[in-house]
Order: sequence, then structure tokens, then C-alpha cells
Amino acid sequence: MKRFILLAIAATISTAAVAAPETYVIDSNHSMPRFSYSHFGYSTQLSRFDKATGKVVIDRAAKTGSVDVTIDMTSVNTGFALFNEHIQAEDLFNTAKFPTATFVSKKMNFEGDKPVSIDGTLTIKGVSKAETLTVTSFMCMPHPMLKKDACGANATVVVKRSDFNMSKHVPYVSDEVTITLPVEAVKQ
Repeated sequence: MKRFILLAIAATISTAAVAAPETYVIDSNHSMPRFSYSHFGYSTQLSRFDKATGKVVIDRAAKTGSVDVTIDMTSVNTGFALFNEHIQAEDLFNTAKFPTATFVSKKMNFEGDKPVSIDGTLTIKGVSKAETLTVTSFMCMPHPMLKKDACGANATVVVKRSDFNMSKHVPYVSDEVTITLPVEAVKQ
């Protein structure tokens, strides 16, 4: 009997230590990637994309995870309709040929039970580059309105437009662009 109890306790402990990965689907209504850049040194311009989809898989106990985000580049919102069209032209986003951009992770890096950076591949305008997103905030909790578990994060990366064949107006309009990915995702 004593051996049975010890085996039951060991099984319970080992089951508790092995957490399963959890999959969260990105909520497109609350996940609108943004980008900012210096405009002739006068100001920092901020624009966003109104449509992003994807999923996040995370196992906080194992300190692993993955991120897969697709941005609809045709949903760019600069706040000015004529500029939305201009920025989608062939010499910048070329959305007629490349309507989406993607970030697909290779590794999620943790401090404690929270991700602090995500290594992966960013593809814009058909060009893929290894990039590391810095996670500036992260939280998981039951969503108060949806009554489901949800996670949210903000991550940033600075890229060069010229690395993605979009160097029109460099250096007047900065080559460096800060991309910010605010993501809210709901557990499936």
C-alpha cells in the first residue's frame, strides 16, 4: 500500500511539472501593428495596419513558445487616404505583389515565466531577414468579457527599410523604422 501511495504521489508531481503548450489565436480587433520613422527629421510619423492574424503557442512551465503573425499590408492606415495609396506603391510596400508581411518565430526567450524576446524571421516585400523582437510587456489572465483565458504582449524591433527593398527617400525619410506589435490573443 505504501508503495502504491508513493507511486501515485510521483505520478501527480510529474504530471504537474509537465505543462502542455497552450494555443492562443490573435484577436485582430486588438492587435494592430504599428510602425514609426523620422520624416525629414521634423517629426516621428506613426502609422498602423488595421488587419493582423495569427497564433501564439506558449508553454510557460517549459519556457518555450512560438509566434506566427501575418500582417495585411493593404490595411495600412497612415491617417491620410492618399498617402495610404502612395505607401502601397511598387517602390515602397508593393502590395499588389506582396499583400502580406509575416513574422514566424524560431525561439521564444524567457526570464522566469515571461517571454522577453522572440527570435524569428520577418518577411516584408518578399525579403526574409532574421530579427529579434523585444517583448516590452506580457500578461496572461482570464479575459473579463470573453470569459476565456487570454494573453497580451507588446513587442518591438527596429529594421532598415533598405534591407527590404524600400529605400525610396532615404536618408531624408529615415532608413530605420520601429515596428511595434501589440498582440492580444484568446485561448482556443
